[in-house]
Amino acid sequence: MDPADPYSPFRPIEVVDGFPVIERVYSDDPSGLSVGLANITAAVPDIEANKEKILRAARIFKRRRVNIAAFPEFSLSGYFWEDEPSCRRYMREATIENHIDWIETELKPLFDDQFIGIILNNVAAGPDGKFLNRTFLLARDHEYLAPENTYEKVFLPGIEKLYTESGRDDRLVFEGPRGRVGFTTCYDCLFTDLLREYSMVDRVDAIVEIASWRAAATRDYPGLNVRTDHYYGDLWDTVLAASAAINQVWVIACNAVGQHGISGAVFWGGSGIWAPSGLCLLRGSHFNEELLVMHNIDVKGARKAEQEDFDYAIDFNEIYRPLEGSRSFTRKID
Repeated sequence: MDPADPYSPFRPIEVVDGFPVIERVYSDDPSGLSVGLANITAAVPDIEANKEKILRAARIFKRRRVNIAAFPEFSLSGYFWEDEPSCRRYMREATIENHIDWIETELKPLFDDQFIGIILNNVAAGPDGKFLNRTFLLARDHEYLAPENTYEKVFLPGIEKLYTESGRDDRLVFEGPRGRVGFTTCYDCLFTDLLREYSMVDRVDAIVEIASWRAAATRDYPGLNVRTDHYYGDLWDTVLAASAAINQVWVIACNAVGQHGISGAVFWGGSGIWAPSGLCLLRGSHFNEELLVMHNIDVKGARKAEQEDFDYAIDFNEIYRPLEGSRSFTRKID
């Protein structure tokens, strides 16, 4: 049985301050990247409870010598619900602009030379009474809410169109000594052109996917006796593996888990790390809160190893050329 399987009996679990912690070591090289993923539930409506949970998880990541920790989409506020007046009132209270003091006095003091950043997502004040779905990197001496340092979700499903404004052409790339990273949020990862831009134009080594990805949706093909009631969850498990493989990049994904306190919507969890081969190296539970840690990831080395077999970028560029003045491609015509 695969030890990365959340149901594997070979999966050691230690409970720390209320959280099951699953820890893996990619290599013995301490210069690699150590990543923490919070496969957690956001309480709705309870901003203060979510603050406490984020802080508690961040302290555990720090003690586990993580370099970068990621939290799910809307981990501070929780997800939207149908009652528009009450949801809007709550979300206005939850906007990140109202919680700068908490970030500055509680989260940022955790950072040191080892624990260097937290990837956080939350609603922010947007245009025309709407919100922005904003992802940003908290770090020492970093203007985390400056427009050039944030990613605003581009593709908006269902209810999010009512409450939020699209980031349109937004992208965010951070480059550090361990690799070059791009960002997507939830539904964005289903749009292959965005991922192609990151991999072929921005030349990222990894994509960080932050999500509140739901579990339940039915697809039924009675003539073939094929049915699933967790279609959205099935997509999460297959699309992230495919995205890593076809773009030859790491996919580091952090998803919410558990049930929404008002709407009852169930989130799929399954936070994890996919290598540039598309193989899943670590995956969280689809049902329970967990903190996942992987140490010493060789981000650039693993990509190079894959490219020594087939370098998709070289093969792609032999057939496609960039359209002048854009980030799109077309077939080459001799």
